[in-house]
Amino acid sequence: MFIVAGLGNPGLQYVNTRHNTGFAALDTLAEQCGIRFTMHKYKGICGQGFIGAEKVLLIKPQTYMNLSGECLQEAVHFYKVPSDHVLVMYDDISLPVGQLRIREKGSAGGHNGMKSIIACLGTDVFPRIKIGIGEKPAGYDLAAYVLGHYSEEDRKLMAEAFDNAAEAAQMIVGGDVKGAMNHFNVRNRQKQA
Repeated sequence: MFIVAGLGNPGLQYVNTRHNTGFAALDTLAEQCGIRFTMHKYKGICGQGFIGAEKVLLIKPQTYMNLSGECLQEAVHFYKVPSDHVLVMYDDISLPVGQLRIREKGSAGGHNGMKSIIACLGTDVFPRIKIGIGEKPAGYDLAAYVLGHYSEEDRKLMAEAFDNAAEAAQMIVGGDVKGAMNHFNVRNRQKQA
C-alpha cells in the first residue's frame, strides 16, 4: 500500500494559490486514476483506490500547511506503511514555474509542510515530487507570494506540471522511482538548456 499526500491549506481563500500546488496535483492524480475524495479521516480528506495493482490512500491534510505531518503521521501509523511508501507532492519556490524535481529522500529545504512531515515521521527517507512555483520577486513577502495566485500564463504551465506530477506519482507507486527521476528530472534540465 502507498499513501500519496498533496500539501496545501484548507479553505476557499486558498484554492488555486501557489501553496496549494500539492492539492491540485493530487486532484489531477485522483481524476486520472478514478479515485474520489469521500472520507474525512486522519485530519485529512482522503480517497482510496488503486494505481495499477497497488492499493493507495490519497490524502489532503486539513491541518494547514505547517502541521501537515500530524495528518500523515496518523495515516502512516494506522496503515503501518513504511516511509518509502509515503509519497508527498508539494510546491517549491526554488524551481522555475511548472518544473518537477523528484527525490527519494532529503531535507525540508525550508518548506514548513515538509519540516512538519519529517519531524512527525522521524525520517526524511520518503519519495517526494517538488513542483516549481517560481522564485518570489524581489521585495515580495514570502507568505504573500506563496498564498498568491498564478498569472494566466503560469496557470498553463502548472496544468502541464500537474499532469506530469500525476504521471510521475503513478510511476513511483508502481515501483519505478528511478525511472520517474530519470524521465522528469532530465526533462527539466532539457527545458533549461
